[in-house]
Amino acid sequence: MTKHHPNLASQPRSAEIIRVLSQEMACGKLIPGTQLKEEALCVRFDASRTPVRDALNQLAAQGLVELRPRQGAFVVQLTLERLAAMFETMGYLEAACAALAARRHTAQDLQNLSLAHEACLQAETEQDAESFYAANARFHECIYKASHNPHIESLTIELKNRVEAYRREVTFHPGLMSLSIREHEAVLGAIRAMDESVASLKMHQHLDTLRNDAVSMVAAFVRRHP
Repeated sequence: MTKHHPNLASQPRSAEIIRVLSQEMACGKLIPGTQLKEEALCVRFDASRTPVRDALNQLAAQGLVELRPRQGAFVVQLTLERLAAMFETMGYLEAACAALAARRHTAQDLQNLSLAHEACLQAETEQDAESFYAANARFHECIYKASHNPHIESLTIELKNRVEAYRREVTFHPGLMSLSIREHEAVLGAIRAMDESVASLKMHQHLDTLRNDAVSMVAAFVRRHP
């Protein structure tokens, strides 16, 4: 008989809690300093303490939540400077992945990128922001994988996870899907042409767009909550 593992069972639930809470932090619904009480989260998400604690620990690892001894979990104040610095670093990491992908991609890598790009196009046509967000994430992750450098891939994914709530929120800004697709096409074209310098440049410019939108979004939130 297979033994049930409670941590494995809690993973899907904790992932949903992380998704909702991080999105609410990014859009300003959960303001900095807000206490996240375990009991209230258990009731809200109809979950036991295990997935709630898993979610809070993962949010703390991403720098979005502060766990204070004997006090609990609190939403972190993410400054404009810190957010901009994180996106700046993402720009360099993703640009490096794109350059390496241009040099090292395989036929399978190109197929995976093409499928992800087509999914982005379909989502944009249907104006389905949720589907676009998922397809966009796959597109970027395919580029990380196509770098064939596991170390830079893991570093990029780690930082991407820390700013994911903000990347997700800006996905829903009007016009961003069409702009992202044009920028994706430039990156994909350079990778196919094995042009490392252009692939790096176009990816860096793409991350600049995300950074500017994310910083503007947080700046607007700060103005509303001085």
